[in-house]
Amino acid sequence: MTNGGMLGLLFSCPLEWTHGFWLPRPLPQPRLDGLTLLMLLLPPLFWAGNFIVGRAMRDAVPPIALAVDRWLIALLCLLPFAWRALRREWRHYWPHRWPILGVSLTGVAAFNVLVYLGLHSTSAANGMLLNSFIPLLVVGLGALLYRQPLGWRQGLGILISFAGVLTIVGRGQWAVLAGLAVAPGDLLVFLATVCWALYTLWLRLIPPQLDRLALMLVQIVLALLLLLPLLLWERQTGARPHWTPDALLAIGYIGLFPSVLAFLLYSGAVARVGAARASLFIHLIPVFGTLLSVLLLDEALHAYQLAGMTAIFAGVACASLSPPQTAS
Repeated sequence: MTNGGMLGLLFSCPLEWTHGFWLPRPLPQPRLDGLTLLMLLLPPLFWAGNFIVGRAMRDAVPPIALAVDRWLIALLCLLPFAWRALRREWRHYWPHRWPILGVSLTGVAAFNVLVYLGLHSTSAANGMLLNSFIPLLVVGLGALLYRQPLGWRQGLGILISFAGVLTIVGRGQWAVLAGLAVAPGDLLVFLATVCWALYTLWLRLIPPQLDRLALMLVQIVLALLLLLPLLLWERQTGARPHWTPDALLAIGYIGLFPSVLAFLLYSGAVARVGAARASLFIHLIPVFGTLLSVLLLDEALHAYQLAGMTAIFAGVACASLSPPQTAS
């Protein structure tokens, strides 16, 4: 068997030699079942809560300390369940060291630090708008780096859902959307979206046969090692967390739901339906953020929010329910 065939079996998808690298061809797109749909819906719900908590805790906990503490909690939660699989599979990580290091750096370490830093100097509306570029970046980078095709229904679904995001952020008025000021944190949040797009694409380069819990544990350890020098620098500047009861509850939520459960579900969803389709569900973050604000903060639900959410769900359905495509 050729090296390409062996690698294809290892990655559970056909590979081809392109520009000096073995790159995965697009897989057929399976129809969504109930479990896969749940795996796609829960991460944006948990991440919407992460944005709300991160914004609320910006004065109590410094951004790098917040990122480090959330991953320490996630590490403690995963360790009892993942340790045995890690001991069994640790020899298999070295051949895939670069994709694993890449997803650890982009998705686990860089994305959250950049978002927390950005939320100190940009509005929540700008953060939601910039975060909604992720599906577009996944499609664009996937086509540029891996020649991943985009069906017309997926493209139309992305545009419809993005229009729904603009409706929510702009409160249904073009003047509000055009008047959004560009804050220093906007660049940081946009860099975070680029990191997440790369994370989503690089997840497909890691063999699905590797235990997901153990792999997540490895990513967290690598991310903590990468964040440690930044944490020391932050403390040298005099920034210290203030651990109030609310702050402890907030870090507990961030450490479990957006960190452990959302990442594991999203990783599994990418393996099932592909990077482009999974990333499209990130457009649901402002939908869940709006609903959480209504339920938890007693905010009113406006007509423009309903219109935006309807457009987002319509776009997601248009792209996700498209017929399966055969690999080229």
